[in-house]
Amino acid sequence: MVSGGASGLGAASARRLAAHGAKVTVLDVSLERAEAVANEIGGLAVHCDVASAEGAAEAIAFANARHGTARILVNCAGIGTARRMLGREGPMPLDEFERVIRVNLIGTFNLTRLASAAMSTLPPLEDGERGVLVSTASVAAFDGQVGQAAYAASKGGIAALTLPLARELAQFGIRVLTIAPGLFQTPLLGQLPPDVQTSLGASIPFPKRLGTADEFAQLVVACCENVYLNGETIRLDGALRLPPR
Repeated sequence: MVSGGASGLGAASARRLAAHGAKVTVLDVSLERAEAVANEIGGLAVHCDVASAEGAAEAIAFANARHGTARILVNCAGIGTARRMLGREGPMPLDEFERVIRVNLIGTFNLTRLASAAMSTLPPLEDGERGVLVSTASVAAFDGQVGQAAYAASKGGIAALTLPLARELAQFGIRVLTIAPGLFQTPLLGQLPPDVQTSLGASIPFPKRLGTADEFAQLVVACCENVYLNGETIRLDGALRLPPR
């Protein structure tokens, strides 16, 4: 299962997992776009609001009934915001902060708890593994910029969840990993002017370009294949360290 699988990093992950033989469920709030990706890869599209306890439970139950209980969950659903806590119009509205935390952090935890509960009932594979959970943080979790308080807090929370959940789920043979991407060619960055995108790419030590969604997906597959990877947040950023602004 791949949340946020209708576009960007999620869609690339769904495609690459399917290419490796996985039966992929594309979870997204946009069912139409999810269906487009699912049709392309021979998968299943399911509407899912990751922040809804009931909605996510129904989506996962439906997916597991159709494809069998998933051994892989990739959390890619998320939103961004760029707003100072103290701006010209005063303090940042609390509901804006709450929305980012709810979708990014609570949504990730919500799907993780539901998927891992189902995984824990599966028979173990030869090495004792039952499944793997891969979430998406950001380099902003570690060097968030001005105006990224909400986004950095949400992604920092995902990174902080990784080790305690890996320790908790070790008894079930379920691994927990997080990828923290840097600047990638996603629909969000694609809205920026070409010269701005080029400038951002030039700021990366090497390679001097934006990352591609498929490079993210390559790491997702590696996380699934390498059983000794566990409890770690992996930066995928070309050695980028974000400046304050």
